[in-house]
Amino acid sequence: MSAADTNASAAVVATGDGGGAAPDTTRTPSPTGARPASRSGSGFGVGFVVKLVLMALVDALGLLALLAAYSEQSWGIFAAMLALLVAANWVYFTRRALPLKYLLPGLAFLLVYQVYVVGYTGYVAFTNYGDGHNSTKEQAIEALLVQNERRVEGSPASPLTVVESDAGELGFAVVDDAGEVRVGTAAEPLEPAADATVTDGVATDVPGWTVLDRTRVLERQQEVTTLRVPVSDDPKDGSVRTQDARTGYVFRSVLEYDAAADTMTDTSTGVVYTPGDEGRFEAPDGSTLAVGWRVTVGFENFTTAFADARYSGPFAKILTWTFAFALLSVVTTFLLGMFLAIAFNDPRLRGRKIYRTLMILPYAMPGFLAALLWAGMLNRGYGFVNQVLLGGAGIPWLTDPWLAKVSLLLVNLWLGFPYMFLICTGALQSLPGDVYEAARIDGAGRWRTWRSITMPLLLVSTAPLLISSFAFNFNNFTLIKMLTDGGPRFADASVPLGHTDILISMVYNVSGLDGTAPRNYGLASALSIVIFLVVGTISAVAFRQTRKLEELT
Repeated sequence: MSAADTNASAAVVATGDGGGAAPDTTRTPSPTGARPASRSGSGFGVGFVVKLVLMALVDALGLLALLAAYSEQSWGIFAAMLALLVAANWVYFTRRALPLKYLLPGLAFLLVYQVYVVGYTGYVAFTNYGDGHNSTKEQAIEALLVQNERRVEGSPASPLTVVESDAGELGFAVVDDAGEVRVGTAAEPLEPAADATVTDGVATDVPGWTVLDRTRVLERQQEVTTLRVPVSDDPKDGSVRTQDARTGYVFRSVLEYDAAADTMTDTSTGVVYTPGDEGRFEAPDGSTLAVGWRVTVGFENFTTAFADARYSGPFAKILTWTFAFALLSVVTTFLLGMFLAIAFNDPRLRGRKIYRTLMILPYAMPGFLAALLWAGMLNRGYGFVNQVLLGGAGIPWLTDPWLAKVSLLLVNLWLGFPYMFLICTGALQSLPGDVYEAARIDGAGRWRTWRSITMPLLLVSTAPLLISSFAFNFNNFTLIKMLTDGGPRFADASVPLGHTDILISMVYNVSGLDGTAPRNYGLASALSIVIFLVVGTISAVAFRQTRKLEELT
C-alpha cells in the first residue's frame, strides 16, 4: 500500500465515513502552535467538580447566615448576604467574569470587615446606644415588665419540678392545689400534663419531659432562677418563678403597658409614664424608668466630646499627646533603624549577618508580651531597671506623667526600630552604586552623600511605610494598655482617662468595656469617627506629598 493510500485510509477512519468525497484534512495551524483543546468532557472535569463542591459549602454557610439574620430580623445583613451569595454563584459559574473570580473574595471581605464596620460605627455615633439604651423599644418594654415583677400577695407556694423538653428547653412542672400537674416553658404557659406521676406532692414523672435531678439543676442554676413560665395566656395572671428549684411562686409586674396609648402605668402608684425623645419612659415630674431604648440623637455625641467639660478638657490633652507620640515614635524608630542599617551595610564590617540577626530579635517577640515585660522591668519598687541597673533608685517611670511618656517612647523605640532596620537595609541594598561612584568622583563627602543621595532615595522607598507606621502608632492600643494602662490618671477628670492615653485608648475607656465607667457606645463611636477622619486626612495628604519624591528617580 502506498503512502497516499495509507493517509486516505487514516482520514476515512478519523471521520467515520467509509464513502463519499474525501474529507478535507487540512488544519489551520494555531498561532501559538498549541494543539486544539478537546471539547469532550470539558464542562465536567475535575476542576469543575472541585468548584462545585466549594460553592456548595459557600452556599451552605451563606444559607446558615441568612437564616440567622432572618431570625434576628437583621434585614440589612440579610440583604447584603443574599447579594453576596447571588454574586458569588454568578461569578464562579459564568465564563464572562474571569477578573471578578479573583476580585470577588477581596471585595467581599472589604465589604464585611471594612465598609460594614465603618458604616455601623457611623450609625451608632448618632445614637444613644449604651447602658440603659441597649435594645429596641419592644425589648425595653418587655424588660421593664419582667424586671418590675413582684410576688402576688397571698399567692400559694406550689411544689415545683424543673423539667426539660426533647429540644433542650427548660420548663416547670407545678402541682396546683387540686393535686394536678401543670407544665410550661417561657414560651408556652402552664397546661395540664396528662398521666403525670406525683410522689409526696411533687411531680416525679411527666410524659414527654425529662425531670432534672439536683446535679443537673445546679449545673443550670442561672437558667432556672431566671426562668419565668406564664400562668396563662393573659399576662395579667403573672408568671411562675423559683429560687430554690423546689417551690414556685406567682409573680406579676407592677407596670402595665397600654399599646394603644403607648404608655406605661405603675399600678402600685398610678403614675403614667410616656415615651420621651431620649428613649425612656418619663413621668410628668421628670422621673424615668430604668430601661430605655436606642434612638437617634443627631450630633449630640460629637457635641459632648468637644463641648462637655468632662470630655473636652481631657480630649484636647489626649489629642495633642497622640500626635506627639505617633510622630516621635516614627522619627525615633526610623532614625535608629536607618543608622544601624547604614552601619551594618558597610562591606568592611565583619560578621554583619550575625549583627543583623541580633537586631531583629525584639521584632520577633509579641508586642503585648514585650510591653508586659517592660512594665515589670520599669516598676518603681522591684523593677530590674531601678533595682539592678540604677542601684536601688526609686524613679517613678510609670507613675510620673512625663516619665511615663518617655518610657512609652523608649519602649516603642525598642519594639519598632527592627522594622525600620529591615526596610532600610532592603532599600539600601537596592540603591544604584553608580550614583555613589559619581558622588565620590565629584568630591562629595559622607555627610553630603547621605544628605543629597542616601536620604532622598531612602525616602522614595520608605515614605509609604512611614505613613503606615504613623497610622499604626496613632492607634497603638496594645502598648498603651499593657505598659501604662493610660496612667497616671488626670487628677481633675471625672472620667477614667490619664496622661498617657491616646485617642484609641480613650475610646476604649469611654465605651465602658473595662467596667470602670458606664457603657457609652454612641460617644465611643463618635470618637472613633474622629480618629478615622484624622488618620485618613493625614494619610491622604502625606501620600500626595510623597509623589514629589518620585521626581528624584
